Amino acid sequence: MRSVVPTAEVPWWQTAVVYQVYIRSFADGSEDGIGDIAGLRSRLPYLASLGVDAVWINPWYPSPMADAGYDVADYRDIEPAYGTLADATALIADAHAAGIRVLLDIVPNHTSDQHAWFRAALADEPGARQRYLFRPGRGPGGVEPPNNWQSVFGGPAWTRVADGSWYLHLFAPGQPDLNWDHPEVRAEFEDILAFWFDRGVDGFRIDVAHGLVKAAGLPDADESVGAAQSLVEDRAGHPAWDQEGVHEIYRGWRAVADRYTPERIFIAEAWVDGSERLARYLRPDELHTAFQFDFLRSPWRAKVLRTVIDDAIKGAASVGAPPTWVLSNHDVTRTVTRFARSQPGHLVGTDWERGRWADEDPDHELGRRRARAAALVQLALPGTAYVYQGEELALEEVEDLPDEVRQDPTWAQSGFTDVGRDGCRIPLPWTETDAPYGFSSRPGVVTWLPQPAHWGRHSVQAQERDPDSTLNLYRRALQLRPAVWRDAGPVQWLDVAADVAAFRRAGTQCWVNTGDRAVALPAGAAVLLASTAGVRDELPPDAAAWLKVE
Repeated sequence: MRSVVPTAEVPWWQTAVVYQVYIRSFADGSEDGIGDIAGLRSRLPYLASLGVDAVWINPWYPSPMADAGYDVADYRDIEPAYGTLADATALIADAHAAGIRVLLDIVPNHTSDQHAWFRAALADEPGARQRYLFRPGRGPGGVEPPNNWQSVFGGPAWTRVADGSWYLHLFAPGQPDLNWDHPEVRAEFEDILAFWFDRGVDGFRIDVAHGLVKAAGLPDADESVGAAQSLVEDRAGHPAWDQEGVHEIYRGWRAVADRYTPERIFIAEAWVDGSERLARYLRPDELHTAFQFDFLRSPWRAKVLRTVIDDAIKGAASVGAPPTWVLSNHDVTRTVTRFARSQPGHLVGTDWERGRWADEDPDHELGRRRARAAALVQLALPGTAYVYQGEELALEEVEDLPDEVRQDPTWAQSGFTDVGRDGCRIPLPWTETDAPYGFSSRPGVVTWLPQPAHWGRHSVQAQERDPDSTLNLYRRALQLRPAVWRDAGPVQWLDVAADVAAFRRAGTQCWVNTGDRAVALPAGAAVLLASTAGVRDELPPDAAAWLKVE
């Protein structure tokens, strides 16, 4: 009798659905209007019922909040507004008990200017400045910045200190860049990783993973490259981004992770020039996965979606890694609003980032139909999927925040011309009551960013009552996904109309219609799930469906 060789189990992170928790806006357990660990712990049953495999938590470390926690003052503790280290340990245990893994955010490109290292640098303690990028200025008396680099948030990427020298900050002045050529910096972060791995953390999302190493000598950027300040574009050739030295750093990080059982993993936020460059971060001795941002940047056009999907799968496969799909996050316009306006016919460069067209009002209902359909496409693809909090509620970008409440540093650093990212960070609505809509249990509490008056209509409570809500669509999709798609094999495109993208994986098909008229579905196909109600023989415009076809 022939023996059967068991197949190796696919690691969880290669097929997972990960829910992004922007902790400040998820749930408030301390009744001060700011989300926190207690609020997140109280909502773990919600996440379990949604069906996600893991959560990624945005930075929860002590911070003066110059950039919503991405300016870290202490990487081994918890921001007091969010709780304590004991609270964090309890959350990790509770999440694991609920079958949910925990990924943290690590911010290695820069620290806060309140970090002990930078305070020592400003005090000119021996050797302290070598951990950062201090340089003399140019011009008479050194009054000009050392080079022409611009901050992602606007203005020069250099600030001058009392003794006349300058320090580099690719983001806010309160976020000085570290010098990753310094061995103390490398050793410190490898120890930070171990600190959290020892406490049960399952992995890290790496902020600005492509930015740690700068070109030797910090040369001027080509003006044609350096003029655009946005982080979320490729900027190929800029001396601050995607330098070869980052890969040696991540080999060291992988060696730390590989000491642990069960497996600890990394996900890279790396805005680089195409899938080939991205794949370099995913070689077997470096990082595990990286966000595929071209999918996020794709307009609502079937032809572009097909091209982006093929490119992402090919790039990841070239190094044996799974593709990672994301439609939204805390840095970009929510999917509903991005799809609520006219769509270009090509992969867009910079205007897509916050989806702003000053002369075009958004059609949020159109955006919701498209966002629901896009979610079914995302969840049908091979690899991992990330869901930003509130996407499962089809929340839109809040574009009419009063100027005086804006907190994103982009607003001030751009000279009050770029409204920044606050509109996608509004505290979630949990109930249909008046503000704060269950975000906090204390009625009338003032939330850190104001919630719009209609937020209750989109709340968890309202959507749980509606069987056709976006929340229930996500729940059904995540319930079906393991059986239908997880081990379904490669994407095989079907020959369909130009405005339609349709692919087969094993015996299941996913169709999405980006055109303006209904299209016929295959004869005899059984509709497993559709983004709009009543789909049978035809797929309406701005809709998607999962089909079982014999």
